[in-house]
Amino acid sequence: MTPSVVVDTNVFVAAGFRPASASGRLIEAVRRGAVCLLWSEATRRETESLLRKIPPLSWESVADLFLEPNRRSSTAEADAFSMVADPEDRKFAALAASCGATLISLDHHLLGAQLSESCTVRTPSEFLD
Repeated sequence: MTPSVVVDTNVFVAAGFRPASASGRLIEAVRRGAVCLLWSEATRRETESLLRKIPPLSWESVADLFLEPNRRSSTAEADAFSMVADPEDRKFAALAASCGATLISLDHHLLGAQLSESCTVRTPSEFLD
């Protein structure tokens, strides 16, 4: 069974700058179909917006990873994740929790938060190991 993940925007940024890093290897695993990227309109929109703001990076280089069959509507309310200090990160936690997917992030706010039992947060290297 292909593992499902929700990928925080910072992982896409790290992969763009360092393709050989764990973040880059994770994005490549998504591209190969070894890992299933689950996404919502809100998480895709944030990823696109940030990548378009960083000139050396390209939204177009990852847009094809956001496959329509993997689009989800979060059934968990982002506000229920108030233990996550950054409100912008809550949508990623809510989506992962509602889908039972692993949340992949480099953000200490997410990595250090006590989230629901249905939401595991890992760094790209932890996930790949």
